Amino acid sequence: MPMTFRKSFHIFPGVRLNVNRKSLSITLGRKGAHRTWSTTGRRTTSADLPGPFGYRHTDRSS
Repeated sequence: MPMTFRKSFHIFPGVRLNVNRKSLSITLGRKGAHRTWSTTGRRTTSADLPGPFGYRHTDRSS
């Protein structure tokens, strides 16, 4: 089983810094809806909707 590293720091209310072995990312938003930007170029938008529904969109910048 490979070793993994992942750590999340709350900087301000609604702002999180996420650190893993290959990249850093920052997340803005609260539980239910948030936006994440990563140093690898990935941008993710997520929203929880009522019931078993949810929304997630991920794209990469060039």
